[in-house]
Amino acid sequence: MMKHSTYKLSIGFLLVFLYTFKVSASIHEYKDEQFIPKSNAFFFHGGTEGLYASKSSSNASSDKPLEGKSFIRFEDVVFLRTKESANAKNEMQSRTGLIETIILEVRDRERFGDAFAKSDALCCTPKLAQEKFCTVGEVIIQHNQDNPLWPLRIETFFEGKNQEANMLPKTVEIKSTGMYYLYFMFCDPELKGTIVRGRTVWKNPDGYLPGRMVPLMTFYGLASLAYLVLGLFWFLRFVQFWKDVILLHYQITAVIALGMSEMALWYFEYANLNATGSRPMVITVWAVTVTAVKKTLSRVLLLVVSMGYGVVRPTLGVTSKVFILALTYFVATEALELVEHLGSINDFSRKTRIYLVLPVVFLDASFILWIFSSLSKTLEKLQMRKSMAKLDLYRKFTNSLAIFVLLSIAWVGYELYFNASDPLSELWRISWIIPAFWSLLAFSLLVVVCILWAPSSNPTRYAYSGETGDDYDEEAISLTTGVRVIIDSGTKLERKEKKGSVSTDHVTDPREDPEEDKRE
Repeated sequence: MMKHSTYKLSIGFLLVFLYTFKVSASIHEYKDEQFIPKSNAFFFHGGTEGLYASKSSSNASSDKPLEGKSFIRFEDVVFLRTKESANAKNEMQSRTGLIETIILEVRDRERFGDAFAKSDALCCTPKLAQEKFCTVGEVIIQHNQDNPLWPLRIETFFEGKNQEANMLPKTVEIKSTGMYYLYFMFCDPELKGTIVRGRTVWKNPDGYLPGRMVPLMTFYGLASLAYLVLGLFWFLRFVQFWKDVILLHYQITAVIALGMSEMALWYFEYANLNATGSRPMVITVWAVTVTAVKKTLSRVLLLVVSMGYGVVRPTLGVTSKVFILALTYFVATEALELVEHLGSINDFSRKTRIYLVLPVVFLDASFILWIFSSLSKTLEKLQMRKSMAKLDLYRKFTNSLAIFVLLSIAWVGYELYFNASDPLSELWRISWIIPAFWSLLAFSLLVVVCILWAPSSNPTRYAYSGETGDDYDEEAISLTTGVRVIIDSGTKLERKEKKGSVSTDHVTDPREDPEEDKRE
């Protein structure tokens, strides 16, 4: 029982290790890659992707036999062994070394390795060979009875003293939907130091986009339309009350425009990857940069609103601190996004990603603490000044923001659980909801801000009105007239003049027409 558990852990560790170095592009380049020792074998991971089953063969035309097909194609794959290894062989031998290409669907992982003896061995042992379970010098594979060809093994042999062994061009059609692992392996210790060159092309029925990313292209297309609709309503409102807009409205407009650009860029980036099989570096870098700028400005906008800028205070007073925090956040987010979307192609390690995630998490926490601290002060100030309309506005904003923060915390917990419970990415078809949720949450929060701070003919409900203790009651101001403000101002002025002229019998009415005095 212990041996069987050890075997499962060994195979699980191998697949997790391979998944750690996954490549998300559909064209996988191998440039003098080294084989890594594991148990009694050596392997190199060639790729991991979710692939959908090929469509019906009736869809394929004679000039395009692979149309509608899902496949893995090997192109110019070459194995090079060391001179010492080549010279140690007999020139007259036709086969002096074996490299095996293994394509494994994750559900068949228990068919890989020594399941009979319940050990962690990956290569065939003399004992198993005697029992006719495998051949010495080969990787142990138990074929599926329902599909005898899977897991798939493709053999490439070195000949004589040749240093190179060329893998024959081959296209493997995928007929069953699943998460597929590709790796090259050998069992001969004398081949240690062998490297691999070439590339493989992975394709789904409708394009080169990896299966787990296919729903994201549709999501980004719909998100672009959502931002467009929000931008249209905001623009109409902005034009309708353009005389009453404040600086805060321009900041909200900038965030909407950046969000629209971000979603559109990601859609075109995914569409290009789906059509060509490789990521367009220029579009990807632009998309990453716009995403980083938008995230930064969104957090600065929330902070500025929370501090009451333009509402209870005419200036921020801590501009340098806000700028430093925003700049630091932008740099950290840009680095993380580059690793997320380009690092998988260049095979960045997971440690690098962890080191880049931590600063972003810390800076996000700093923003949240500063935002809620500022909100507390703003609410206290509005309550002391009895600005009831603004107080009600900020209470709604605080409650909404608290809900979004709680949702974020809950989703982080779910994301950690999702990743921990699915280390081999068997749930790849629903993994797209993880990044999609954050985009949806950011859009929802922006909609709330747009609703609360929408331009109107009554800008005084959120505009700065001075630091006097006699603030006007914003709720009493009509949307079409400011009569009460004028009357109150006239009353205050009349009382002030009476105090300054106690001994004067005649008090001049400031509303008297001077032209009438001249005529008299």
